[in-house]
Amino acid sequence: MSVDVMYRDLKAKLHDVVPDVELRYKAELALEVNQLKQEKNAVVLGHSYMEPALYHSVADYKGDSLELSRKAAETDKDIIVFCGVRFMAETAKILSPSKTVLLPAKEAGCSLAASITAEDVRQLKARFPGVPVVTYVNTYAEVKAESDICCTSSNARAVVESLHDDTVIFLPDEYMARNVAKETGRHIIIPTLSSQNSTEVDCQLIGWHGRCEVHEKFTVQDINRVRQQFPDVVILAHPECSPEVVGASDYSGSTSAMIRYVEQTEAPRYLLLTECAMGENIAAANPDKEILQICSVRCPHMNQITLENTRDALLYTQYVIEVPEEIRMRAAQAVKHMIAINASGA
Repeated sequence: MSVDVMYRDLKAKLHDVVPDVELRYKAELALEVNQLKQEKNAVVLGHSYMEPALYHSVADYKGDSLELSRKAAETDKDIIVFCGVRFMAETAKILSPSKTVLLPAKEAGCSLAASITAEDVRQLKARFPGVPVVTYVNTYAEVKAESDICCTSSNARAVVESLHDDTVIFLPDEYMARNVAKETGRHIIIPTLSSQNSTEVDCQLIGWHGRCEVHEKFTVQDINRVRQQFPDVVILAHPECSPEVVGASDYSGSTSAMIRYVEQTEAPRYLLLTECAMGENIAAANPDKEILQICSVRCPHMNQITLENTRDALLYTQYVIEVPEEIRMRAAQAVKHMIAINASGA
């Protein structure tokens, strides 16, 4: 493919999303990345929150973090470039230990993943002995290693219910825990760091005080203002939003579920309460659908991943993700337990 062909392809998809002055430059970068993929026997995974020019040009597979990690586990390529954040690349390494996994940015962290440590989980388990631990995939490997099972935003309720236990520890997203508690009719507590006596409180779901710095910004007031201006809008909220925001929305689901919802329904217009790049990517992929572009909430960590540093990751084999084998094996058990729940339809 030539630069001109790549430019025309990107312009056809992104002319309403990316300024034309940027498209030729992006096309040149994308072509270089695709050439390096061939030379290095590499695959590029693109999360739904990636910038549109990257998402629509170099990603061999697109989707949410677990979906992409499963694709990584199936690939015959030598190198996996994960265009997402660190915990996602770690999950790919957990499931594909023999592969070289690269994260294009040196940091690319996550406020939610950083909200809890393995020691925090160990202390919770000591305070609530025998209670199973469900950990959201948006966590680092050492936290997954302390867990019984992982979950995604799409299967959190199914995973909790699959345990058939009166009490479950659900970490680390406070809002998602509250949303799951509401869906399952469970009483929830969010223990403070200083509280030590767990017997004083009758609880069925034990949460944590972690939040996504993007999704916690959305408010019911935002929804009301949008509905005043666009009464026929269909509003989709990610489960990392507060229960109040989820309750005021028309639909709540994971990133993949929101994409499917837009693709499979017909509405006058849509608004997605999640990272804004995803709305832009959906708009580019569904030109017949009207996606409101009134959002300015960006993830500073996802935005560290660019076409430039994706090229550099392949060019210089940087930044290599490593997970200590003892942690990887324990974390893999929690992730594979979740995958088994999905496969069984539970």
